[in-house]
Amino acid sequence: MERAQRPAIRTPDQRIRVFVSSTLRELADERRAVRAAIERLRLAPVMFELGARPHPPRALYRSYLAQSDVFVGIYGDSYGWVAPDEQISGLEDEYRLAPASMPKLIYIRESEERDPRLQELIARIQADDTAAYLPFRTAAELEEQVMGDLATLLAERFDESRMAGDGGPEEIPPTPASRIPVPYTSTIGREREIAEVRALLERGTDSIVSLIGPGGIGKSRLAVEVARATEDLFPDGRYYVPLEGVLEPALLLPTIAYVLGIRDTGEAALEERIARALADRRVLLVLDNFEQIVEAAPVLAGLFAAAPTTGLLVTSRVVLRVRGERVVEVRALGVPEAAARDSAARVRRSPACALFADRAQAVKPDFALTDQNASAVAAICRRLDGLPLAIELAAAKVRLLTPQGIAERLEQALPLLTAAQRDLPDRHRTMRATIDWSVSLLPDWQRSLLEDLGVFARQCTLEAVEAVGSGRPWEGREIDGIAALIDGSLVQQTEIGGQSVLSLLAIVREYALGRLKASGEAARMRAAHADHYSALVARVAPGLRGADQGRAVAQLGAELPNLRAAVRHLIHIDRLDDAGDFAWRLLIYWWIAGFFGEVRVWMLELLEKEQPITPHTRAVAWFFALWGEMWQRPTDGVVAGLGECVRLFTEGGDEDAAAMAIAARATARLQLPRPDLDTAERELADAVERLRGIGNAWAEAITEVSRGRLAWLRGQTDEAQRRFDRATEVAEAGGDLFTLSVAGNHQARLQLVRGEIDAAEAGCIRTLLVSVRLHFEEGVAYGLEGLCAVAAARGDGERAGALSRAADDIRHRIGVFDAEAFSVHTPQLDAIRAADPDGVAAGERRGGELSVAEAIELALPESEREGIAPALAGW
Repeated sequence: MERAQRPAIRTPDQRIRVFVSSTLRELADERRAVRAAIERLRLAPVMFELGARPHPPRALYRSYLAQSDVFVGIYGDSYGWVAPDEQISGLEDEYRLAPASMPKLIYIRESEERDPRLQELIARIQADDTAAYLPFRTAAELEEQVMGDLATLLAERFDESRMAGDGGPEEIPPTPASRIPVPYTSTIGREREIAEVRALLERGTDSIVSLIGPGGIGKSRLAVEVARATEDLFPDGRYYVPLEGVLEPALLLPTIAYVLGIRDTGEAALEERIARALADRRVLLVLDNFEQIVEAAPVLAGLFAAAPTTGLLVTSRVVLRVRGERVVEVRALGVPEAAARDSAARVRRSPACALFADRAQAVKPDFALTDQNASAVAAICRRLDGLPLAIELAAAKVRLLTPQGIAERLEQALPLLTAAQRDLPDRHRTMRATIDWSVSLLPDWQRSLLEDLGVFARQCTLEAVEAVGSGRPWEGREIDGIAALIDGSLVQQTEIGGQSVLSLLAIVREYALGRLKASGEAARMRAAHADHYSALVARVAPGLRGADQGRAVAQLGAELPNLRAAVRHLIHIDRLDDAGDFAWRLLIYWWIAGFFGEVRVWMLELLEKEQPITPHTRAVAWFFALWGEMWQRPTDGVVAGLGECVRLFTEGGDEDAAAMAIAARATARLQLPRPDLDTAERELADAVERLRGIGNAWAEAITEVSRGRLAWLRGQTDEAQRRFDRATEVAEAGGDLFTLSVAGNHQARLQLVRGEIDAAEAGCIRTLLVSVRLHFEEGVAYGLEGLCAVAAARGDGERAGALSRAADDIRHRIGVFDAEAFSVHTPQLDAIRAADPDGVAAGERRGGELSVAEAIELALPESEREGIAPALAGW
């Protein structure tokens, strides 16, 4: 018996013709998308633009149909026009006239307002076993679907043309490289990651390369760019396997087979057929959105074992946890340093801000990144943690809002971050939907853990999580729960100073806290959080006054966001006396960290509460409220207010705090436009005697600095030097780095006044190094100003201008300014500016672009830079 003749394989000049049937105006975008898909496959589209009007042209579209090979129908809401004397529309007529033997691909757009007659036609098509029908949402999605389905259809026809039972390897139909999606926008800031993943695929020693990260981080975009960059590595094809709509693990292999054009005929196991098709071929499979079928991960390991020359690139929010997996954590885009000046030039170098500017220009062509909006753009990107999707959603709002307006509204980010683009997947239309997608994959107790983590600010330790877990659904399962949330890319884990630290993206934290509030558990968790950090402060704060100061500052600095949150929690739940005690214990730390301004806001909020508070709490609140006024806007009222603090502390039995308040009141007198030097001298002497008797060496030393300032104002420079020396002596004896910095800066500035330039330079360098160790920015500003004066005295105008501008930027950012009488670098700078205006101006431009770390490196001699590098890493 003769074998049946194979179906003919057409030559290039006999291209397969694809007849496209649809209404015209309603589906104009979809028709263009289908035409593009057909032409990308080098096929011939038959687009009879009068085909939906059946009366005169009917014979013509009959002829077109007769000469076509494939029928593609696109249906939306409209049934189409019914001509006079006709019972059906051209749309239905075209479907009926297509030969039964002609392959039919029917695409139905999602709709809730479809014409009843079209609904009836669709029902008949669904019952027709000669037609394949699929839903779609957007024109872009339709283009990819049509292209993939036509490729599969041609593969089936090609398969039929081969000799049956030839025993050869399964063939993968030739597919254009454009099967990998072409991004609609440019990819920004991923050059390093693309090179890294390409190198892993080129090495070929890992079974699976997994791109892992939270929703919106850019995993899919990175995978597409890697695929586009690896054509030379995979000459036999690169295939994109979208898994977003695949919810059953058992459907993984059928989906891969569908993309590869391999039919499941039942003659052999599908896994075997795929393995045969991939055998000895250099093929890349990009499997996108694997998280909802992660149970199928072992199938990929088996597939690689059978076809080891195949590259498997997976994107997932969840680690696959199979042997041979190489995890690449996809990080957020870099944002400008918070301590840097936000000029347009500096902000533009940040990938996150470059992305914002690019997407903003896409929706508003006249948008430009300028010095005027650079700070707002930087603030937006920092607030969004460099998360690409969130930045793109925010940038889309520039049609309605300025960058400053967007930044202000990002205090509540989730409501703002919605998309107008209809072709985005539902889970990317809003950031809330993106997070919901990930959270939906968690069991209930892990969801509860994620919500409870919303009470923490920015980051926390595992010990802190355990401390707030009493009575929670996840109690006793913290480690397993956190591990699962890390695997699910909802929690990030890093090491800081050898300690494991957990953090949530700001968007995820806002989402979690919102869910926590909705559950009615927020107050309970806030109280547990505040109790834990109150205990931590009680344990660590005593070290601020002595030899453990550096260690205590570092430990508190790592917890600073949670310390701030704990005070707010205590005030919010009306534990006002606890809030006062918490704030007072950290007096030295607030000074070092430059947080007096924020503490003032908290304390004024506390004073406005109606609940009764102790005299001690009232004194604490007023002390912090008046502290900034003492330095920035000194008045007799400030002096009187600090006197009231002395009375309240004394009434509350806290002699230590009363003595510090006396010293503060005396210092306030020195700041007045007409200083009361005699009264201030008596009060400072009284305060020093009290503090020495109590054993408060830190406050004694810092009060000696004030006595030195008083002597300086009187012109008694020798006496001032003795007081600064005494403060240094007491600070050194107690290991007090903070007062060493403050006293040392005053000593160096006094030396500058005396013309002792070399000694002043050595002192400024010494105190600058101490300030860096403490992360004491006010001390850094003092050091930079001192070295500015040194540079000016030596005729280096450019260096002097750069250091002055960098110090000025720090002071404006932290809001701490020195009294004019002690600002000794200003006369030196004015003198060099007169002698070398161009050099100073060039230096000031340079200084405006420096980060704090860069300014410190510029200020220090080369011999000191290497040793201070580890400390600068935290700036």
